[in-house]
Amino acid sequence: MRVLYFHQHFATPQGSTGTRSYEFARALVARGHQVTVVCGAHAQSGLNLPSVEARGWRRGQVNGIDVISLPVAYSNHDSLVRRGLAFIRFASRSVAIALEFDYDLVFATSTPITAVIPGLAAKYGRGKPFVFEVRDLWPELPRALGLRNPFLLGAMSFLELAGYASADACVGLSPGIVAGIRARAPDHKPVTMIPNGCDLDLFHPANRARLDLPGVAPGDFVAGFTGAHGPANGLDALLAVAAELRRRDDRRVKLVFIGEGKEKERLAAAAREQGLTQCLFFPSVPKEQLGRLTASLDCGLMVLRNLPAFYQGTSPNKFFDYVAAGIPVVNNYPGWLAELITTAEAGLVVPPDNPAAFADALQRLAADPELRQRLGANARRLAEAHFARGPLAAKFVGVLEATTL
Repeated sequence: MRVLYFHQHFATPQGSTGTRSYEFARALVARGHQVTVVCGAHAQSGLNLPSVEARGWRRGQVNGIDVISLPVAYSNHDSLVRRGLAFIRFASRSVAIALEFDYDLVFATSTPITAVIPGLAAKYGRGKPFVFEVRDLWPELPRALGLRNPFLLGAMSFLELAGYASADACVGLSPGIVAGIRARAPDHKPVTMIPNGCDLDLFHPANRARLDLPGVAPGDFVAGFTGAHGPANGLDALLAVAAELRRRDDRRVKLVFIGEGKEKERLAAAAREQGLTQCLFFPSVPKEQLGRLTASLDCGLMVLRNLPAFYQGTSPNKFFDYVAAGIPVVNNYPGWLAELITTAEAGLVVPPDNPAAFADALQRLAADPELRQRLGANARRLAEAHFARGPLAAKFVGVLEATTL
């Protein structure tokens, strides 16, 4: 089977963002399928492909995957307008590829919702099977985050409905996403939940070592947030926790922020202005390095804005990295991940918008090494039992193979 795979934000382990598409494409190749991934250009991809001047793109083989990187730059530091234009440019160039290339099935993954457009072109322009993967519910999440433009919301809703109606099968990354698809898709539509997964070798408790980070001293308790610093993450909550810890005169607990995003400079400036010296900010690192760093944290911080749309509708990479690395997770919002953490005893769940309760949880972990060890071991068991990348990738391959039968 020849698969044309559209993912604007595709990345390899040499990059510093999620590698779900890389792992799934590799699984397809391992099954004997041919895969061409079409992606954009961004600093976190880890790609270094030769230029194809005649086509105006970069193209090369990455571990058996044929990768085309279109010259469409994207950064989450960009304004809404610039990001929107990047989405549209990528979708329009992808449509041309969908109408030109030879393939048996097209797979498109959001975000953004414009990822559905080349899938629609393949379906109606070429009569090809189309599988649509939904990583976020649009327009529900943009609306929850404050987008009020009726034209944009209407366009998102149209694309969402068109994707659900046209795709031969859909994949959702969380229970809420799957429920959202089923609520708006035709009744007969196959919808499969395949959450983000754990790279059990890359993120492993055996990688734990002494953290060599500026501002971290021996004996410190290091709680880490590893991921995007964007409006959706609600990281001001961690500044409030740091202020509470300072009020308690606790200098041992350090809050480490690792990653990039539109909010990072503002957060770092706010921490400096408030004298929150226990907040330490570092740039994103390649995935391979992140595995060692994550295992060396004392706990992982799972933080999002307190919006009901997030409770069941997200599948954050960082959570799966934390549990694979065998560290406890401190989570500050309700939903399916909070339920997992509680049921598996893989960390501590605190109420939203409650810095005192969050500080209590961190101090409790800092004071009790045996509790940290037990919760971390449970986290690793959860990762191995339910979120190993291999079985999830095999499930994904099965969805695509069933679609072409």
